[in-house]
Amino acid sequence: MISSRLNLIRYQLMVVVILLSAGLATSLTFTLYELNLRKHDYLILNLTGQLRATTRVMAEQADRYQLQAPDSYAKYDRDLNLYWRDLRQQSNLAGEIVTALKTRQLTPKLTGRDTAITCTWDQQSKHQMELTAEDWSGFKQGLDRALGDDSSQPRLTWAAQYIAKHGPYMARSADRLALAFQNMMEGKLDQIRLFQTITGVFTILALLMVAMAAHRRILRPLKETVSGFGRVAQGDLAYRVPVLASNEIGQMTLAFNSLTERMQALFHLTDRINQGRRLDEMLDFVLHEFRVFLPVDWVGVFFAEASSGGQCLERMAGTVTDLNEGEIFTTATTENMIALRLAGGGLVSSLAIPLAGGGTMVFAAQTAHAYTPQHREFLANIASQIGHILDKTLATEGLVVAAVEGLAKLAESRDPETGDHLVRMALYSAIVAEELGRDGPYREAINPAYVREVWRFAPMHDIGKVGIADSILLKPGRLDTEERKEMERHPVIGGEVLRRCEAQMKALGHSIFAIGIEIAECHHEKFDGSGYPAGLSGQAVPLSARIVAVADVFDALTSKRPYKEAWPVEKALSVLDEECGQHFDPEVVSAFHRALPRVLDVYARTKHV
Repeated sequence: MISSRLNLIRYQLMVVVILLSAGLATSLTFTLYELNLRKHDYLILNLTGQLRATTRVMAEQADRYQLQAPDSYAKYDRDLNLYWRDLRQQSNLAGEIVTALKTRQLTPKLTGRDTAITCTWDQQSKHQMELTAEDWSGFKQGLDRALGDDSSQPRLTWAAQYIAKHGPYMARSADRLALAFQNMMEGKLDQIRLFQTITGVFTILALLMVAMAAHRRILRPLKETVSGFGRVAQGDLAYRVPVLASNEIGQMTLAFNSLTERMQALFHLTDRINQGRRLDEMLDFVLHEFRVFLPVDWVGVFFAEASSGGQCLERMAGTVTDLNEGEIFTTATTENMIALRLAGGGLVSSLAIPLAGGGTMVFAAQTAHAYTPQHREFLANIASQIGHILDKTLATEGLVVAAVEGLAKLAESRDPETGDHLVRMALYSAIVAEELGRDGPYREAINPAYVREVWRFAPMHDIGKVGIADSILLKPGRLDTEERKEMERHPVIGGEVLRRCEAQMKALGHSIFAIGIEIAECHHEKFDGSGYPAGLSGQAVPLSARIVAVADVFDALTSKRPYKEAWPVEKALSVLDEECGQHFDPEVVSAFHRALPRVLDVYARTKHV
């Protein structure tokens, strides 16, 4: 946490300011402290100067006194008032100075200050002070012996002789003490100069380091960022600004790169969604492309259902749930019911967004509490665009449905035997396809969109009959060999018709009839390769055609025709079992048996017997 904060410019500036302020405060404090000590040192020098002057004066006065020694009591009395008075004052002053310097306590009497001053000095000064104090003690003791015990009648002549003899040594000792203190002061001054030099060098180096760091971590990244912003502003959304620092500029650059990445992804998403020609494609695009922006494992589109007033699940993509396309939710709390059903399938988070033009798009994820207010805001911002694209996609699908139904009706009108055959076999085909998608080797190849395509295009399996002559198509009896060959051309004709339709749709950017072409061309192929028109076998026969083949034959067998009665279901199933592995794919026949209850329900409602 601390290291990440130190990467931020504001904290770095704060640290720099604190360090520089601390350095400046330290330097100022040290300088003021030393200056204050210098005042003490000046007092010390002043006192040592007084000591030197006093000892010299004492020696000079002693010399003069010897030259003018008193030769009468009158002169002696004069000297008691003059020389003796001065000698006592000078001796007392020198003693007080020596005592104060030795104890390092300068009294107010000596300094003229209000309080005593405690002094500190180096070892050399202390050593010399001890020597000078000893010299003074010895000098004072000798002087006292020379003066004698009678303070009222001191022996001034002997004292003068003693001072004249020993005073110069004492003066030199005082000079040595003054020199020691002077050296100490010079040393302290040198320390101040050294400290100031170091502080100045440190400050200069710190400023250089700050300037270099500012260039590397602020100015250069800022320049690159501004340049990168300019490139993106010119429309180069693929460009990513280099992240040269981990501070606020780096965070801003990362956020900007994330923004451009999201903008690029959003433009790409919009482009891909616009390319989708079917709702299934559009939802697949949304499912995969939206994962850049939010967690999503399932997406579905619901539209209002007029007859019930509920919501109908029009289409879905993603994780398999127990919801079914076409399922209608009619409760007053539709959104809650959908969320509960999704949660039952493991999708514990869901988010519903109203679409422009009506309808609701629901996103779901397997992670709990996956959606944030930001996700809702993002989806709300693009809901209008998705709604318009959805309307266009549904309109395109509506055209496809209309085209398929029209072509199927065209085929039906050419063959009066069909009746509800197209309805039944389409439902049978969808049911079997759905069952194959639940279990078996084709489970991965089948999804709801595939089932829907099979259901839509199964009625077009005989579209090629529009190219067969009425004399053959409507012949009441059996066809001869040539007529049979002509009749067996209808898969080729149907495939060609739908290929032309597909080519026209592809020219407009759509691919619609792929499954329809498979069914029309190959629904008479057999699993063992004995079918027509191409003699395909096994997996070479498209799965959609194999599904429709079983549904087509079952309905033909169980339906009444002019040339036969409807077979019982059991007999028709026995034919499917007999032809299993020959005419029919065993997996498709097995799925047909598993789905038989649903098949029979359709048969009971729409049978033609």
